[in-house]
Amino acid sequence: MIRNFILIAVRNLKRNLVFSAINIFGLSLGLACCMLIYLYTLDEVSFDRFHKNGPQLYRISVNLSNPEGKLHQFGYTGMMPGPAFKHSIPDVESYVRYQSEYLTVRNGNELFDQEAAYADETFFQLFSFPLVSGVPEKSLSDPQSVVLSASMAKKYFGSTNAVGKTLELKLGDTFQPYQVSAVMQDAPQNSSIKPQLLLPLKFAPSQNDKHWMNFFLHTFVLLKPGADIAKVETQMNRVFMAEAAEELAANKQNSGMEEKVHYGLQAFESMHLDTVYQADNGLVDASNPMYTYILSGIALLILVVACINFVNLTLGQALKRSREIGIRKAMGSQRSQLVTQFLGEALVLCSIAFLLAVGMVITVLPYFNTLANKALSFSYLLDAKLIFGYGLLLFATALLAGFYPALVLSGFNPVQTLYGKAVLSGRSLLAKGMVVFQFTLATFLIMAVITMYSQFNYLTNYNLGYNDKGVLSVNTERMDKQKLNLFRNELLKNSAIQQVAADQGGFQFSVAHINQGSNIEYNIRYIDEQYFPLFDIPVVKGRNFSSAMTTDTSESVIVNESFVKTAGWKDPIGQEVDFFWRNKKCKVIGVIRDYHFESLTEEMKPQLFTADPEMKFSNVYLRVAPGALGSAQAHLSSVFKSFFPAQAYNPRFKDQENLQAYEAEAKWKTMISMGAVLTIIISCIGLLGLATITAQKRTKEIGIRKVLGASVSGIVSMLTSDFLRMVGLAVLIGFPLAGWAIGQWLQNYPYRIEMKWWMYGLAGLLVMMVAFFTIGWQTLQAARSNPVKSLKSE
Repeated sequence: MIRNFILIAVRNLKRNLVFSAINIFGLSLGLACCMLIYLYTLDEVSFDRFHKNGPQLYRISVNLSNPEGKLHQFGYTGMMPGPAFKHSIPDVESYVRYQSEYLTVRNGNELFDQEAAYADETFFQLFSFPLVSGVPEKSLSDPQSVVLSASMAKKYFGSTNAVGKTLELKLGDTFQPYQVSAVMQDAPQNSSIKPQLLLPLKFAPSQNDKHWMNFFLHTFVLLKPGADIAKVETQMNRVFMAEAAEELAANKQNSGMEEKVHYGLQAFESMHLDTVYQADNGLVDASNPMYTYILSGIALLILVVACINFVNLTLGQALKRSREIGIRKAMGSQRSQLVTQFLGEALVLCSIAFLLAVGMVITVLPYFNTLANKALSFSYLLDAKLIFGYGLLLFATALLAGFYPALVLSGFNPVQTLYGKAVLSGRSLLAKGMVVFQFTLATFLIMAVITMYSQFNYLTNYNLGYNDKGVLSVNTERMDKQKLNLFRNELLKNSAIQQVAADQGGFQFSVAHINQGSNIEYNIRYIDEQYFPLFDIPVVKGRNFSSAMTTDTSESVIVNESFVKTAGWKDPIGQEVDFFWRNKKCKVIGVIRDYHFESLTEEMKPQLFTADPEMKFSNVYLRVAPGALGSAQAHLSSVFKSFFPAQAYNPRFKDQENLQAYEAEAKWKTMISMGAVLTIIISCIGLLGLATITAQKRTKEIGIRKVLGASVSGIVSMLTSDFLRMVGLAVLIGFPLAGWAIGQWLQNYPYRIEMKWWMYGLAGLLVMMVAFFTIGWQTLQAARSNPVKSLKSE
């Protein structure tokens, strides 16, 4: 009997090859999507959980608030908290501090810009990063020692056998030899800490910083098992108030600063998905859990919809097998046997779909990894528990997809089926409801895609307030104004380079006094007088810095419009800014128009610019003449190497750097687009199934209408109108849901698009067109059928 069931299942597959292929393909899409998102989710929730001490590891967090109520929340501290908390709090078993920066590495005659990290000797005791060679306890004890990752050892020495070999690292203005003390395995992909070049922190330039109110590195603590987190946090703040009392009093007396500091503990294993204390400032690959929830929800819905579609398509083929069922029942087959047969056929189809889904996952996984910035492997799923789970998923899918059709088909009356009068009872309200649900989801995702594309284009084409086109930048050694002028003059000898400007490299957060001692927070940048002209940033009040004005470098500053607005100045020119932390006061000589020095995911902040000669320049910008990029780059490379032979040469394009700020938006735009396409495809398969059922149920009605003179176009219009009404209802339901959800998402952007009527119109038109072309073929086939065949039994 089993052999007979298998033969019949194979014959049915061959007889309805196209329809079976569509059925299997739809289910396999749902399963593949579910597997991919499961891989992604598994990686997200597994971040940083490979450390042996993981459950007892915490990062010290800081809440910093000022008297005006402004709150800063971050996950880094100064040098002091780690040792102080370890010494005074019994539950703090150990600690490690971690600080990241870029260094120039010289290996032979080659120079490299390399991200490096400083860490305490306890690094390998707290974290589970296995060493390929070397001794963990001694690897960071020598002042001239360096630990390399396996990939860095291969990069610099050709193999992981690098212990005892020497690299030269540029600290300050000189290169110093560092001996490789250990080689560690490359950090796993799901790690927030991925050191490639590790140096001993106790010999770092920042080692002598004794200020509690400096925050620039991460401090991780290992607590004893069973430690009370709330109690430890209370003790941490008590220690801080005791040991930082003099510093806090001095800050209040000298500058009027009354910031309140509250230390807390963030579970190490929660850093990756934390949206408050993010994994930044040397930690990598921070993520937003919202996207994981969205992708998981979409994957689950797609799988459920695919299973329902399987049911609809199976029922759509039901009447073609009515005589087979009638003969079997007339020959004595029990209903239970028929149910078993149809469930077995469903299991065969689901198994084929499952294998096809595995093939799809393996095929698209490299592209998915690139898109999601992951290094996922299908081997992640080859776990005994997971394989058992796949088996359950397969049987559950087969049961869900095959049980209802089996009950319906096995319940046909044999007399009616042998006379060709079998019908599917009811009006398939569940099937129609699922079509509405599917296209509601499709409408929602299409709206999301349209909005994300529009927002991405808005961000990347927004007027930043300065001209970033045709601007090259290059990092240099720290140089004074005299050397900058020599460098500039040499560059300008080539007509391909039109302008040259410089700054210290990046903005720095700072605080100053204004208006009789009140404080203002701002970002400060040290620039030369060519900075604003090169970027076409207009000075709206006052004037720019000038080399002819000797006081500009020591007594003058320029601010932006937001600084003036925050300060409440009506006439900013001549106003005084008190740099109390340097015991220095300067006057405002100019105001520039606001420009977006950060990405558009951040609100405009107050900016202050100074030409202070004590601050060295380390970043040079060049405006290149149109069409002369090749000549400019060649000249820049030659001049750079002659001026800075000990500096790595890595030119960058300013406009490309700005685009990189929106890489996350670009990737999620593509991922949501893929989800929308899959949803539409599977929704169309479901609609096709329902159209098939309806056409078969109304075969005789169509025949009678044609005999009475109905045209093919009239019948097509009659059949499609019912489906289009369902899709139209789905669109009407999807619009308000999408509008609300998209509105919530857009609130994350200070600079955002507004929802326009055409977005709704385009989404609705796309959904209706897709639905029409999906059912058009099936309804046209039904309308063109021969009425004699459908009416001859009457």
